[in-house]
Amino acid sequence: MAQQYKKHIKNKVFLITGGTGSFGMTVVGRLLSEDPKQIIVFSRDEKKQFDMRNIFDDKRLRFVIGDVREKESLDRVFEDIHIDYVFHAAALKQVPTAEFFPVEAVKTNILGAENVLQMALRYSVKKVVILSTDKAAYPINAMGMTKALMEKIMVAYSREYDHSSPRETVFCGVRYGNVLLSRGSVIPHFISLIKQGKVLPLTNARMTRFLLPLPDAIDLVLHAFIQGKNGHLYVRKAPAATIETVAQALCKIFKHTVGYKEMGVRAGEKMHETLLTVEEMARAHELTKYYEVPPESQGFDYNKYFIKGERITTKPIKPYTSENTKRLTVEETKKLLLGLPEIKQELRTYTVDIKNIDETVYSKI
Repeated sequence: MAQQYKKHIKNKVFLITGGTGSFGMTVVGRLLSEDPKQIIVFSRDEKKQFDMRNIFDDKRLRFVIGDVREKESLDRVFEDIHIDYVFHAAALKQVPTAEFFPVEAVKTNILGAENVLQMALRYSVKKVVILSTDKAAYPINAMGMTKALMEKIMVAYSREYDHSSPRETVFCGVRYGNVLLSRGSVIPHFISLIKQGKVLPLTNARMTRFLLPLPDAIDLVLHAFIQGKNGHLYVRKAPAATIETVAQALCKIFKHTVGYKEMGVRAGEKMHETLLTVEEMARAHELTKYYEVPPESQGFDYNKYFIKGERITTKPIKPYTSENTKRLTVEETKKLLLGLPEIKQELRTYTVDIKNIDETVYSKI
């Protein structure tokens, strides 16, 4: 971990909501290496907490069963020990789940996030970093809509910050696209099907998605943790590939000759994902690896909303999407995937269930 993080982590207390997921597992390992005072993993899955406790076996880790929907369970945690920093990762993240149960997504992604931010403000946490998704930009599905409102709530809470007041909690956020091999994502699903000798189902061959290794996502969150300004949103630059390219790369890696087949776009899916809208790009600051997006307005001066405005450039501005970012070839995607430790581990143990092999070849690899 970079030297700049050490002084911010040593002897500090962290709360990670939804901390048993892919993000939580990885960031906990990074934080523990820098000697924090305590890391509180707050989630509602006791099995995942049990597994995580056994994996790390570290006395600095504290596991709390609770739900961000319930303010009381959060209040007990914040009241028990002074928390320095919060990473808010708890969410309903699956697009189909949110489409079928949109009210549940509202309860977790919107109201749950508001509960976390409210507790952080009440108990004077130094900084809160919320984790959002590319689906929050120009949202067309329930998951993206709820995440977009979570971002708006974060900005609204950032207005509570006033240098002249005792309330000094900084609220900021990150937004990133598909994290490679994160729980529930397409690549682990494809690998599972490859092991079973089955055809890979593609939604649409030309559909594009950002490809971001988990360590890069962690780096983005830690960048916001150290450098994050009040109300600002941070985006990691990332390449993209078509779904067909991802399938072809995996077939080459695992020597999967059965191939793939187009099944059609599912409800709530976009052909291309957007990380930054045109409106956000107009005010974004481009950094080496990131974009920093300040809020449209801070403070409670309603004239900024109803009377006053800002001049913006008339130059053509494009959104930052998986269609117009750097597009990876099959070989580049293969190289990216082969660099992931999870893929290396899969290759070490790779076997095919011969009984389930589908001998129909739908496409040439």
